[in-house]
Amino acid sequence: MKLSPRDAEAYCAKPDPAKTGLLIYGADAMRVALKRQQMLAALLGPGAEEEMRLSRMAGGELRKDPALLLDAVKAVGFFPGARAVFVEEANDTAAPAILAALEDWQPGDAQIVVTAGQLKATSKLRKGFEGHSNAYAMGIYDDPPSRAEIERILGEAGIREVPSDSMSALTDIANDIGPGDFSRMVEKLSLYKHGDSAPLSLEDIQAVAPQSTEAALDDVLNVVAEGRTPEIGPLMGRLQAQGTNAVTLCIGATRHFRTLYSVAAAPGGPAQGIGSLRPPLYGKRRDRVLRQAQNWGAERLQKALTLLTDTDLQLRSAGQTAPALALMERALIRLSMLGRAR
Repeated sequence: MKLSPRDAEAYCAKPDPAKTGLLIYGADAMRVALKRQQMLAALLGPGAEEEMRLSRMAGGELRKDPALLLDAVKAVGFFPGARAVFVEEANDTAAPAILAALEDWQPGDAQIVVTAGQLKATSKLRKGFEGHSNAYAMGIYDDPPSRAEIERILGEAGIREVPSDSMSALTDIANDIGPGDFSRMVEKLSLYKHGDSAPLSLEDIQAVAPQSTEAALDDVLNVVAEGRTPEIGPLMGRLQAQGTNAVTLCIGATRHFRTLYSVAAAPGGPAQGIGSLRPPLYGKRRDRVLRQAQNWGAERLQKALTLLTDTDLQLRSAGQTAPALALMERALIRLSMLGRAR
């Protein structure tokens, strides 16, 4: 039987020990692994490996020894409790052994849990689980995590008091980074909040959120937008050491000043403009962008965008001979001084 994405979340939270097996497949190996971990933890409870209630094997092993899986499924355990056999990275070459084990399965045998990569609808393995009356097939897709999934991850980490603005920020982060990175971030968040009973704040999230690889670029753009001209040179040195090229810096600056212009030029004023940004901004970053937009004003931001467009054209010109980063640094200094002009 097939499990829909909505039903899959509910089933993995409370799997049925009377089922023959479950196939979890998808292109993102991390998402598949996380879903498998959730399902096995809910099915077997703590101490399953120590009590030998969980057996593991690679799908490639079944090609050489097809009886390996069935032997593990039928093996009698020494400890009470649910049992499972986990077959990792299976494909259609392992299908004969897996499908045979599904057919020979009897109540009381270990449940068969199989993970695989992306499987076509014609896959023997996928068709075998989807057509089985007592087994499930679950496709994992690259969709953004649902609110229920995020709440589950937070709950497992012991984080339960999450205001709506903090949940919105976590949802945006979960959509931007991979599931593995998000789970690790929540683990760090749990440690950060240990002993702190206050609701989860935006500042808490900001303290542990993954640092962007463009952190130095953000630093120099904030320095420029805030008119701190003497700080531009040292930051440009950092960017050069990191291998940042001038065109990338110009694109980043243009994007930043377009955001400021969108905020400053909003019909209802900057307060309305900051609220209409997509994706939204939160916490200190939101306050900083709003303050920069208010200080610049729409008219000067138009001039800034014109200067950046001219610089971009100059950088891409076939006849350009001046050092590109020096040219970009000069443009940033001019922007900084424009921002300070009254």
